[in-house]
Amino acid sequence: MNYSRYLRQKYGETAYRVSIDGGFSCPNRGVDRNLPGCSYCSSFGSRSAYIGETEQDVREQIERNLKVLKSRYDARIFMLYFQAYSSTWAPVRQLKKLYDDSLALGRFRELIVSTRPDCLSDATCRLLASYRRDDFDVWVELGLQSAHEQTLKRINRGHDRDQFEEAFSRLRNHGLKIAVHLIFGLPGEDHGMMMETVRYVASLKPEGIKFHNLHIPSDTAMFRELEAGEMAIPSSAGHVRYLADAIERIPPDTVVMRLTTDTPRQRHIVPGAMLDKTIIYNRLREELLRRGTKQGVFF
Repeated sequence: MNYSRYLRQKYGETAYRVSIDGGFSCPNRGVDRNLPGCSYCSSFGSRSAYIGETEQDVREQIERNLKVLKSRYDARIFMLYFQAYSSTWAPVRQLKKLYDDSLALGRFRELIVSTRPDCLSDATCRLLASYRRDDFDVWVELGLQSAHEQTLKRINRGHDRDQFEEAFSRLRNHGLKIAVHLIFGLPGEDHGMMMETVRYVASLKPEGIKFHNLHIPSDTAMFRELEAGEMAIPSSAGHVRYLADAIERIPPDTVVMRLTTDTPRQRHIVPGAMLDKTIIYNRLREELLRRGTKQGVFF
């Protein structure tokens, strides 16, 4: 099921994420975000394009983004999304104050935090679970990218598969909804390895999944690998094939929340040939129709 359809069925109308940068960093980059991170990660982390490139007060971000969404889309249903960097990497007391203060700034229907497996203590999971209500979901977007240890080491991910499994289990035990992030086209991985990762994640039955094509900002270690001829990247056509194969292998009720990376062109140089996300979506639909297949057929 695609994400927009899931939200319309849940709320009866379109729901919108209010993406913000909560001022977090991550264990790879250190407190000031200046240390080297994952080899594909730029200094902007995973900031949404409309957050902008300069740091702003969280209140200012929320108030501005709510205003834009209301005026541009006549939006009425909102979800608070801590998107940038690792949005649980702080002491629990600090997290609680930030989450409480931010949620008080709007009538939000969900809390969504994006983070890493090594930033989820039991106390942090308890805090996140404390926000759950019958009419209020809490999602945790958990970056895995690949299930292969050699890949995680090559991209300087900073955690291993065991840590991912421990974090996933901890979140599940606290009743939190989980969306796993995967990247197709990481260096050294072929089609078989990518599908092994998909099957592994599918076996865990996450509530959601996000697929990303590999993008390489020019201020990253991976860009230097590409310049040196040490790796290659898949085409748009290749990414569509990976997506179709993956969709066939995940549970039918897992929500597919993303199909491509959505990075502003000015932040990266390659892959310049990657098509717009709407075109990718349409080509994926065409490929699934051509195959006469659907989500979960090989799960």
